[in-house]
Amino acid sequence: MKVLIGYNGSTEAVVAVELAAKYAKLFGGEVILMTSTEGGGRESADEIHEAQARLNDAQADMEKNQIPCKVVQTARGISPGEDIVRFANENTVDLIVVGIEKKSRTRKLLLGSTAQYVILRASCPVLTVK
Repeated sequence: MKVLIGYNGSTEAVVAVELAAKYAKLFGGEVILMTSTEGGGRESADEIHEAQARLNDAQADMEKNQIPCKVVQTARGISPGEDIVRFANENTVDLIVVGIEKKSRTRKLLLGSTAQYVILRASCPVLTVK
């Protein structure tokens, strides 16, 4: 079983990692920790390095618990939601786990929701956590 986690380092993402670890351990699966950014000039080198450090920390926790884990950081010029769904399809992921961050209606309307996109477009089951 392949479990993909959309990981951004938020409190909700940390909870998603904990839950995904339980599923992977229960079903003898592997975890893929993924951070996606749109790329281009939108992110600074510091932001990219910080994201990689967060991924590496989460990976170390997984490996401490003897759960096979790999990390992926992408910047393919598409939204994080699109990127997560595309990656899941390309890598035959069995389950996607995403944290849901509470946003105001205005913020959600203007910025959209990564979790909402993944829930509506993924071809595999999606588990959400708050």
